[in-house]
Amino acid sequence: MPEMMTGKQAVKGPAEKSWTLIGAIEQIVNLAIELKLGDTFSERAYSALAYVAGRMSLSEEQALVFALFMEKSTDCRIQISDFAELLGCRTVRIISMMSAADYLSERRLIRRIRRRDDSVCYSVPLEVVEAVKENRVYRPAPFDHLTIERFFDRMERIFDEAEEDHDRLLDELDALTEANPELPFCRTLRSYDFVDDRVERLLLYLFCDRFANRNDDQIGIRDWEDYFNGFERRCIIRQLNDGTLSLLNHKIIEPCNSDGLEDREYYHLTRTAKETLFDGLHLVSQQTRKRMDLISCTTFAERELFYNPTVQRQIDRLRELLSPAHFADVQQRLEAAGLRKGFACLFYGAPGTGKTETVYQLARRTGRDLMVIDVSQIKSCWVGESEKNIKAAFERYRVYVRETERAPILLFNEADAVLGIRQEEASRAVEKMENSIQNIILQEMEQLDGILIATTNLTQNLDRAFERRFLYKIEFEKPSTEVKSRIWRSMIPTLDERAAVSLAERYDFSGGQIENIARKRMVDMILRGEESSFEQLDEYCRSETLNGSPNSPLRRIGF
Repeated sequence: MPEMMTGKQAVKGPAEKSWTLIGAIEQIVNLAIELKLGDTFSERAYSALAYVAGRMSLSEEQALVFALFMEKSTDCRIQISDFAELLGCRTVRIISMMSAADYLSERRLIRRIRRRDDSVCYSVPLEVVEAVKENRVYRPAPFDHLTIERFFDRMERIFDEAEEDHDRLLDELDALTEANPELPFCRTLRSYDFVDDRVERLLLYLFCDRFANRNDDQIGIRDWEDYFNGFERRCIIRQLNDGTLSLLNHKIIEPCNSDGLEDREYYHLTRTAKETLFDGLHLVSQQTRKRMDLISCTTFAERELFYNPTVQRQIDRLRELLSPAHFADVQQRLEAAGLRKGFACLFYGAPGTGKTETVYQLARRTGRDLMVIDVSQIKSCWVGESEKNIKAAFERYRVYVRETERAPILLFNEADAVLGIRQEEASRAVEKMENSIQNIILQEMEQLDGILIATTNLTQNLDRAFERRFLYKIEFEKPSTEVKSRIWRSMIPTLDERAAVSLAERYDFSGGQIENIARKRMVDMILRGEESSFEQLDEYCRSETLNGSPNSPLRRIGF
């Protein structure tokens, strides 16, 4: 193959006016595969290579390598051997082109990932793919002269994009710091003198990112161990244990405090370090500005729900309480009377009876965002991590209550796993963990300032301590025949009243089951292009019940 230009200057040459970036890249890839980078490739691909090189200020070789990466851009772990396989050539031929890949990485057109086994792979950032698709040249946003808020936003993005290439991670963080020397954080960081400069500097960056961007003030070994090799990890742990780590000696970090005792499993930034490093940064604003774990109340579509009369009265009362017109006044009066002002509610009953959807509609109608606790994600196989997760969740919620105009709703959905009876003599680690989580939740419910709603299908195992702490306990019963009839009519408007009553009497379905049937009917109508008969609707109902047996014989009714 003729030698290509390997410098970093763009190739000058004619390019077809009709080229687009994606079209030229496709042409380069097609010819590379067809000719296996043979002797005629450079000549036949010249026009496309020149176009990409000229548009993106690359050499021909860099343009070729970029085109190959774009071809594999759906793979988040691109290896050099992938190109040899794609082109049917020797791996050594591809390796000879990897200096071009290094330059593309410097330009942020591809991302270099160093794995823990020291092997290297690559990925193409989504924003680069989007730019090429739109026939734009991707240019990274400048990162100098940033405000303190934008500085920490950029730090968070660098960590998120780091993958496992931690050498590059530290270089990018250092470059960000050097580009913003006027910020207090950058001045303070440069003033520190560490024994193991690179290792401790990266560790400090991580502590700062976790605190400022993720509201995490309890950093354990599992939060940082993946950022260092085995030797570095062992050194950090040893120095933490014997107190020789410079971050400890300079009083930048310290062990967390648990019930008045040092907990050397977890560390956090000292108050002095926070005051100097984050001078000028409104931390609560930084942490709540994104509010990534809040679901906006505007995302919930309006739905009409039907309840039995007793449940309807309780839901109406709760909606009135949570309305902006009454909630603040009720809280103030409770507080003035020396009573707790938080509201904990339990929605319990069979699956499909509308518990979760009721929470969504309450949020929508009272203008309150929703913070959902996923119990399965809170629980961790690592000892101590689950307790840390639940504490952090409640801490985030407290911040939201303080900083938002209307207190959001904290939802523990399908909370059976954390509301059960506590083990009196827990011996296994899992039992001890679950007891610890329950004790934390009980304590937080005592101190609650906002609104907590838990949903559960099972109540026979509900711990008495939880039962006492729920002010409102609403049982979602299976709907009565009258209510089921109304649900049928709302789900299938073409269904006449007699048919709806017949189905309500015949099948003991929850609202969720009726919705399933309505969806299946709609799918079949779309596929067949015709209205379903009553017999077909009855067949859907039979398939919804596992044994296929209705409660009463079929009465033929048209609709």
